[in-house]
Amino acid sequence: MKRKCHRCKTEILCSWAKYLAIFYTISFSIIPLYGQVANDVVGANSTGMGGYNVTLSDCWSTNNNQAGLGFVTSVSGALFYENRFLLKETSYRAGVFVMPVKTGAFGVSVASFGYELYAETKAGLSYGQRFGERFALGVQLNYLNTKLSQEYGTQNSITGAIGLIAKLNNELSLGVHVYNPTRTPLAEYDTEKIATIMKLGLAYQFSDKVMLGIATEKNLNYTAIVKVGVEYHITELLYLRGGISTNPSQYSFGFGMQLQHFKIDLSSSFHQTLGTTPGISIVYSKAKKEKLNASTDPSF
Repeated sequence: MKRKCHRCKTEILCSWAKYLAIFYTISFSIIPLYGQVANDVVGANSTGMGGYNVTLSDCWSTNNNQAGLGFVTSVSGALFYENRFLLKETSYRAGVFVMPVKTGAFGVSVASFGYELYAETKAGLSYGQRFGERFALGVQLNYLNTKLSQEYGTQNSITGAIGLIAKLNNELSLGVHVYNPTRTPLAEYDTEKIATIMKLGLAYQFSDKVMLGIATEKNLNYTAIVKVGVEYHITELLYLRGGISTNPSQYSFGFGMQLQHFKIDLSSSFHQTLGTTPGISIVYSKAKKEKLNASTDPSF
């Protein structure tokens, strides 16, 4: 009679446990957090502030709120990596490039999420234009690719986004962003659609050093969430950040370092059930000789 290999049984059980954990993460965390790769928060400065970004004007506006590109005056390139819940299979990667023009800026972004059994990829082209020194509009066109194992194949989609930012005065800014306003379908089965997500936020600049932002975000299929973030510019070189978000509750913190043309941001968020998510982003920017008023481009 052949003996059973306890080692093989252990390896099989461990493998199943691993994939069950990944499935649980995607099903009960990534999806409620609106985890489609095209709408994820990009940039460790934003993730360090609880995901707040709707009024920010930096290179990450290429993805977060394209209206912010209208105030960017520096040629910029950036990379972002987030290791969600310390699982390799749920890691997130993104890159952006921004080219300013006379009255705004163009942006190109790419992002990917997942592993060999489930993966999402997005490529986007964005443009933001300012109207005066206090108002900007932005749009984005996205190509999405979703892969769900070899048995289910892949699905390709085209969708877009639109946003605006208004600087109401020297201290208060308003931001609005709508992702997939056309309600583009994802698949024919069960009339499944790509999520339509709306964001509305306000930021108050207490001084040159302290900014507080609060936003509400609504996926048409889920309960609205609230994000609150704060940034403290301690010195010319150092930033401190913190934030919270609801549904589910998450707590975030982070810091950034400005090193001449480079900016390095680190962040970490904590989910009470799934654990810690660290993130890092590196930004390179080269300012033009003639800059817009500094109050319109606070990120560089």
